[in-house]
Amino acid sequence: MKRYRTWILTDIVNDVWLDSFATGSDRLQLGGAHHWSIHKRTLKGGLRDGIDLIEVDNGVFSYSILPTRGMGLWRGHYKDIHLGWKAPIHGPVHPRHVNTADRGGIGWLTGFDEWLARCGLASNGPPGEDVHVDRHGRARRDSLSLHGRIANQPAYYVEVRVGLDPPYELTVTGQVEEGGLFYPHLVLTTTYTTIPGSNRLVIHDHVENRGAEASEMQLLYHCNVGQPLLEAGSRIALPVREAAPISARAADGIDTLETFAGPVAGFAEQVYCYDLLPDAAGRTLAMLYNHAGDRGLVLRFNRQELPCFTVWKNTAALEDGYVAGLEPATNYPNFKSFERQQGRVVSLSAGGHWETTWSIEVHDSAPAVSEVLTEIVRVQSQAKAMVHRTPQAKFSATK
Repeated sequence: MKRYRTWILTDIVNDVWLDSFATGSDRLQLGGAHHWSIHKRTLKGGLRDGIDLIEVDNGVFSYSILPTRGMGLWRGHYKDIHLGWKAPIHGPVHPRHVNTADRGGIGWLTGFDEWLARCGLASNGPPGEDVHVDRHGRARRDSLSLHGRIANQPAYYVEVRVGLDPPYELTVTGQVEEGGLFYPHLVLTTTYTTIPGSNRLVIHDHVENRGAEASEMQLLYHCNVGQPLLEAGSRIALPVREAAPISARAADGIDTLETFAGPVAGFAEQVYCYDLLPDAAGRTLAMLYNHAGDRGLVLRFNRQELPCFTVWKNTAALEDGYVAGLEPATNYPNFKSFERQQGRVVSLSAGGHWETTWSIEVHDSAPAVSEVLTEIVRVQSQAKAMVHRTPQAKFSATK
């Protein structure tokens, strides 16, 4: 049986909260070729004042977790490769400074600067009024803001766990609640796991409906890539069954679907929807890699758990947020009522559960990037990619 050491950093039920915390291979006198560490601190000053930050460094791969912001990932590094992007704001931003109803429901963007931000849980996609009839035949009119509430909800429980036997797993778990009177009552339990010296971060998310009635759920992972992985000539590689632009604006860029431009002042975002091919085990993957083909970021996920994939191109000026999004999800980023009509809104019974396990890998050599490309070609060999030049009704309401 494996042995572990566990520390509770936050537990509001038992009134536990640590302002700071540190552990590492030296402190625990563990073996292994890589020195690792986990630190927790509370940020001070500016819009970040009061944010809890947990920094995990496995010796070559480091990342910062934001319990105050829905357990998102703020930024990371793999060796000398920066992971994340430069948002036009000094973040991370404490949720108290984010008014999601601002500017017609897009205020979520004023707090958006994470490498990985979750969009959900009750809804995601653009803002608007969701007019529908619930399962009891009751008429509902719900005002939805951009990408939901979960990214601005603080974790109420956080723990760190370290494996005391090889391979010395490093794990951070947090629980975040999204609820309220006359709201769905959903709880996200997320776990980040890495191994010292690894280029891989594994993410396990579990969503529970703690309400007494069935509840809808949507979850999109907004994984955001900026320089140096994103540059003029960077490419996206993925095994495609079908792909389409989400709008007429995206259709303008269909001829450069697989490539990214350098920073362009005034660039208007483009979004593309993908139905990806899985391997024999139901797994699929996507990689964004640089122009030289010697650095890449890979997402691996299960098509049954996350059936939808979106690429967001926002190659605006550096000052305005030069970034691309790789987005595995339960749904495409359309308004919730449209996704409901397409059968892409998850329904959780009272006490029901949903979960997924997926991972992020970083590669820093041409042979490693080439190996992933070969894997993608192998999965793609099942079928020829169908790429639509115009928006399609199954993917978006825009024509």
